[in-house]
Amino acid sequence: MAWKITADVIVVVHFLWILFIICGALIGRWVRWVKWLHVGALAFSVCLQLFQWTCPLTHLEVWLRRRHNPALGYVGDFLAHYAERLVYLPAPRGVVFAVTLLVVGVTVWAYWPRSQRD
Repeated sequence: MAWKITADVIVVVHFLWILFIICGALIGRWVRWVKWLHVGALAFSVCLQLFQWTCPLTHLEVWLRRRHNPALGYVGDFLAHYAERLVYLPAPRGVVFAVTLLVVGVTVWAYWPRSQRD
């Protein structure tokens, strides 16, 4: 039972991590260490998409689920497995990559220095 609970906790952490990737600039704009953590997370996310890697959190969750019950593992990545269940639409790699680039673009805009007018 502990394996399943730990896997469920990893899913929550994974969703929070994705939320941080999407919205981290809201905090990172004001808190310097969060900004650099967010930029690193975005860079890692882009690398995941470019090289078609699977997120380490996905590997961990699948491993934990298989420890609980070998039939509970799944193939593929976290977003495709859970997001497609929520939305019922396929999530091709190209679309996921485009959304990733959109998030990166919005983040660059958010972090871009602005001149202050007096």
